This record gives sequence, C-alpha cells and structure tokens, in this order.
Amino acid sequence: MMMTKRKPATIGEILVEEFMQPLGLTQGGLAEAMGVQRKHVNELCNDRRSVTAATALILSRVFGNSPDFWLNIQRRTDLWTAMNSPDERARIERATPLDRVA
Repeated sequence: MMMTKRKPATIGEILVEEFMQPLGLTQGGLAEAMGVQRKHVNELCNDRRSVTAATALILSRVFGNSPDFWLNIQRRTDLWTAMNSPDERARIERATPLDRVA
C-alpha cells in the first residue's frame, strides 16, 4: 500500500479555500444553499464532521461538481489518518494475509 507522507488537504480546507472564499460565501450562506443548519457547515469547515454520501450529493448539487469529488477527499483523509495513527497502524499490521493462513 503506497501512501504519501504529506497529509492530504481536508474537506474543510478544500471547502473554505477553493469554494467559499473565491465565491465570497459565508458559512450561513452555504448552509442556506445546502438546506442544513449552520452548525453542520461549521463542523465541515473545521474538520469536525466527515462527508457522508448524502452530504457529498448535496455539496455536488450546490457547487456543480460530482459527489465522488467530495467522497474522494474524505477517503484520502481517512486513509492517511489510519496509516499515520500508531494504534490503527498496529491494528492493521496484525491482520494476516489469506495466502499465509492456508
């Protein structure tokens, strides 16, 4: 499994720097466009909430891109976090490949 050492950009960073700032969009404005509470957007912007399939569909509708765009950002962040967490890394390395089991 080849992973980069550099931490990938998070949902919050992408959302704020690549979408909200260039459009002059506030958290309240985005929340209204998404049809969610401002707290939901605030948690996304501050990386305290993960993007679900439903949220990816909403963001893709609001910004005119694909849900895969948002889910891939989340997936990269999740994989990097798991691979760089000592506890998760130890748990992963305890798994035995099936070719060694048989």
